[in-house]
Amino acid sequence: MTNSPAPTTPADAPQRRALTAVFVSAVVWIALGLLLGLFYREFTKAQGFPNGVDGQLALVHTHLLAVGALVMLIVLALEKAFRLSASRLFRWFFWIYNVGVLLTAAMMTWHGILDVLKLEESKAIAGIAGTGHILISAGFVLLLITVWKGIRRPDPAHR
Repeated sequence: MTNSPAPTTPADAPQRRALTAVFVSAVVWIALGLLLGLFYREFTKAQGFPNGVDGQLALVHTHLLAVGALVMLIVLALEKAFRLSASRLFRWFFWIYNVGVLLTAAMMTWHGILDVLKLEESKAIAGIAGTGHILISAGFVLLLITVWKGIRRPDPAHR
């Protein structure tokens, strides 16, 4: 007996695209998180801080892994279970949330580099980071609405 996959229909294509996009996003956040962890270690060592330094740069690694990758992996499971991509809000969530994570992480990295180099930072860094946090928050609201719609949507298999 072989375990062949269930035949796919054209209706499965949008969900397959959504699953792929969310998975790729998680992989990108994992790669960036690990690379920035390595950057933090090597950059602080090169600047004469063999044990690293406290501050923004030390936090980027974990933020990308948790707020980026883990959230996307949870969304991947939610998409598979509730077909969130059936809602138009799902695309809005996906892009707004990921842009928010990117802005926030970029500003944390920039601020952290300036801290290590003991250079003065611009007030714009805080403003852009704040924008990133607002986008992440908006993304979470869109995700919660999308999950709620997915939970309430009737399952066509049980009709």
